[in-house]
Amino acid sequence: MNTTTPIALTIAGSDSGGGAGIQADLKAFSALGVYGASVITALTAQNTREVRAIHDVPPAFIAEQLNTVLDDLRIDAIKIGMLSQPETIVTIAGVLRQRAITNIVLDPVMVAKSGDKLLVDEAVDALRRELLPLARLITPNLPEAAVLLGTAEARDGTQMQAQAEALLALGPQAVLIKGGHLADSASEDSADLLLEDGREHWLPARRIVTHNTHGTGCTLSSAIAAGLARGLSIAAAVEQAKAYITDAIAAADRLQVGSGHGPTHHFHRWW
Repeated sequence: MNTTTPIALTIAGSDSGGGAGIQADLKAFSALGVYGASVITALTAQNTREVRAIHDVPPAFIAEQLNTVLDDLRIDAIKIGMLSQPETIVTIAGVLRQRAITNIVLDPVMVAKSGDKLLVDEAVDALRRELLPLARLITPNLPEAAVLLGTAEARDGTQMQAQAEALLALGPQAVLIKGGHLADSASEDSADLLLEDGREHWLPARRIVTHNTHGTGCTLSSAIAAGLARGLSIAAAVEQAKAYITDAIAAADRLQVGSGHGPTHHFHRWW
């Protein structure tokens, strides 16, 4: 019997409200049977209603965290979240390249729920140039895919497919475009598109009406990384993660956390 403990690492910012960032990632890892480690890239002062302040961690200390973890822990998969500074992106990419790490899920968090860009143009360029070619899978939503490609946001499945192909040409092994922002948001379905090795895989799911959706993108990408850490294929890891996040959103209203956009229920199977 294989008794090796699967280990996943999140490289992302800290959400002091506990709903997104490394907090969401570590909860998802744990819920899916994977040990989680973390490298913190930024500290935020936030709750369910607002982000009051952000304190970026110096790139040299981010590299120190990353190298220290990698010197001791056998990391089976890495999830990368929002990296706001070009220097941070270059630093992390340099370490990952030196360590020849390939099992990477990149969640290119670049656009806020308000539609505001979270990264300056130089950071977007660095993300595109430095990290996309290292990723086994990237998981942009429609606004993020548009920013990466410098084009308009996809409005239907055909345009989603074209953008997935364009993103694949930038270097990642696979692309998962999340379709929750499609113009016909009144639809009962919310389909994502996985493009891998020239194969399309549509993953439909019912659209769930809830105010508590904070951290869904972080949770989905970390759930995929958990599956990869356990040895699943990309397709199987994505399917598992999609089912997990759908159930977590459906159970979100069972939680009473804050007065704004509350978190999804990472531990819906247990409490």
